[in-house]
Amino acid sequence: MGEQITRPAIDYSGLVQAIERISTAAPRVTVVGDVMLDRYWFGGVDRISPEAPVPVVAVNRIEDQLGGAANVAKNLRALGAQVGLLSVVGDDEAGRAVQALVEGEGIDNGVRVDDGAVTTIKLRVLSQNQQLIRLDFEQPPDHEVLMEVLDLYQQRLERSDVVVLSDYGKGGLLHIERMIELAQQRNIPVLADPKGRDYSRYRGVAMLTPNRKELMEACGEWNSESELNAIARSLIEQLDLGSLLLTRSEEGMTLFRHDGTVSHQPTRAREVYDVSGAGDTVIAAAAVAIAAGLPDEMAVQLATQAAGIVVGKLGVATATLEEISTGLESGLGD
Repeated sequence: MGEQITRPAIDYSGLVQAIERISTAAPRVTVVGDVMLDRYWFGGVDRISPEAPVPVVAVNRIEDQLGGAANVAKNLRALGAQVGLLSVVGDDEAGRAVQALVEGEGIDNGVRVDDGAVTTIKLRVLSQNQQLIRLDFEQPPDHEVLMEVLDLYQQRLERSDVVVLSDYGKGGLLHIERMIELAQQRNIPVLADPKGRDYSRYRGVAMLTPNRKELMEACGEWNSESELNAIARSLIEQLDLGSLLLTRSEEGMTLFRHDGTVSHQPTRAREVYDVSGAGDTVIAAAAVAIAAGLPDEMAVQLATQAAGIVVGKLGVATATLEEISTGLESGLGD
């Protein structure tokens, strides 16, 4: 990395204490953003279509999972948080499936229905655990329904320790600037997972969590760690961010702080099976740690451990505090 970047060793005893603290605190987190239904069709392939040179999948199993902001909420529940979810779905079968899954996870359901919207679906077709194709269905929600979500948000802030804004660019965060402002007025930290080229909408958040591709899309490419540091520093200063947590896939995570310090946490050494939803796990783990009053360095270490577990599972998955504890005890964090 660069000389300015520290590489703190994983504080195993500190993580164990952090997990105990989170379990005791049961932090309260409000998630707002774009929810979607992750739908999986599983089947076998034993022939090629006579109509085109594509495989024919004989679907024998269908599985629905929460996606987007709803997956962030699900991850938070797995990590011991009390969670409220605010979003919009369409008046359709997929929307009803999302509502049922949300309630089944024990999440405080603030998902509203927009008669004119289509619930976002990411439909994946898999054979032998290999994804063959993904089909997306989506349509932005109505402005009036989003105003209703904003009203619910103001009420929910009264019982929130942290806010997570999960932006998937589907139109559910039209009032994001006002949401950040309202949280700041109550000294409630806001974490945001960004999308798009314009990051000005995230001004003032406590932590911004882009991945490498997202940061490049917004700020351009870099050819060295010093160039990356300059990009991150400029963004933090321009937008008055508390910190920027950059997830870098196999390279791990780098935390750039407002005070100018930088630290890097390498990825866990284990086999990567599926990276779907890993970003949701990262922001959820960071949020639950910060909500429990833990320092950002410990939040990043917890996020690293949680993400390492999730990428070893098929599909959009979660990591529990128990799984993290077991991993620490067995030395999987080395």
